[in-house]
Amino acid sequence: MFRVPRIVKDFSSFFSEAGFQCYLVGGAVRDMLFGRKVQDFDIATDALPEDVIRVFRRVIPTGIKHGTVTVLFKETRFEVTTFRIDQDYQNGRRPDSVIFTPSIEEDLKRRDFTINAIAYDLHNHHLLDPHGGRKDLKAGIIRAIGDPLQRFREDGLRPIRACRFAAQFRFEIEEDTFTGISRSIDTVKMVSAERIRDELIRLLEAQTPSVGFSLLDGCGLLRLIIPELTACKNVEQGDLHQYDVYHHLLYACDAAPRDNLPVRLAALFHDLGKPETLNLSPDGEISFHRHEALSARLAGRILRRLRFSNQILKQVGHLVTQHMFHYEPQWTDAAVRRFVARVGEKNIPDILSLRRADQLAIVGKRFVSGSLLALEKRIEEVLAEDKALTLKDLAINGDDIIRELQIPRGPKVGIILNALLEGVLDDPSQNDRKTLLRIARKFYESRFADAH
Repeated sequence: MFRVPRIVKDFSSFFSEAGFQCYLVGGAVRDMLFGRKVQDFDIATDALPEDVIRVFRRVIPTGIKHGTVTVLFKETRFEVTTFRIDQDYQNGRRPDSVIFTPSIEEDLKRRDFTINAIAYDLHNHHLLDPHGGRKDLKAGIIRAIGDPLQRFREDGLRPIRACRFAAQFRFEIEEDTFTGISRSIDTVKMVSAERIRDELIRLLEAQTPSVGFSLLDGCGLLRLIIPELTACKNVEQGDLHQYDVYHHLLYACDAAPRDNLPVRLAALFHDLGKPETLNLSPDGEISFHRHEALSARLAGRILRRLRFSNQILKQVGHLVTQHMFHYEPQWTDAAVRRFVARVGEKNIPDILSLRRADQLAIVGKRFVSGSLLALEKRIEEVLAEDKALTLKDLAINGDDIIRELQIPRGPKVGIILNALLEGVLDDPSQNDRKTLLRIARKFYESRFADAH
């Protein structure tokens, strides 16, 4: 049964009363047939944009040149597009111009894949499926409408979307469609970094992003988008590792929480520096000294190239930099406090999630790490003590040091504060105003006295 939400029915009644056709199209129809939750409603109609503006009070002309407006109706957004035929594509993104048509069948011909070209008539309550989308949906197939190469040359994002859909729905890409992807790389090169970024974010929300990345690799797109990742292929790791660096990164990404973008990105990028830091000793032992530092730099380069936010850059870079920790039961409480201080209390859940994903992708199966559980318990105990872990937790601040030591504001104040924090991490009882000021003076005199 095809159940249309009440809000959509109410919305469509305005078109009916005004004498216009109204179809629910695209991903909403696909997801409803597939039994997935629908969040966005795309409407196709023979009403022109100016007609829609007359019918509804709150209309945003989001893409009026191409026949699209956004209608705000009862706090729900509907993207409404006039039936159209697309003209030539010159920039690999949008048609140069469109011709409006009274035919929904003509409109469906211009869409990307058969599963996205099913329409539901909201007036007569029946499905229109001229390209066999329901059959492909049932069979789990991504198939381009008509000539795949033509579809992909119209919009260079479509090849990436095909791989994303395959991962998202666990579908297969039809053979001719997949071949068309590999022949349309020049069009993909014309797509903006922002559009590629947004598509990759959707891919990273899939249960197994590795499926999509493997398809991108198979058709040559991954080398175009993230060449740093393909450079990790066939780089063996030795020891307990079951996979080369490339597959290890893909499977770590799968194992990371799908609702945590920074951790998924960190999992995908955390070992990017291994190919360049690979060292093979005379006795055949493999090592990757300080690969985490290079991995963080490479991750930053990728994220900047794809126009991710500075916040994401900072979060991912920090997680990648800090992922190489090796907990042992011999760690003192001071060592645990230093670990928390270095990683940051707010980042502890993320770094532990990253480590779990990393471990799974080493051995190839889920398991409970006793070492990681022990570290978590130790961290919980340290945090419960409410001890000083950061500069702001100290009993004094920079102004106190400036007044007490009568020194100007500058780098020396920061050096003194960091030295005090190191002492407090070792011995929390030192976090007393009088004690810290005394230690600060002794440190200043021993470290900087000769400078005067």
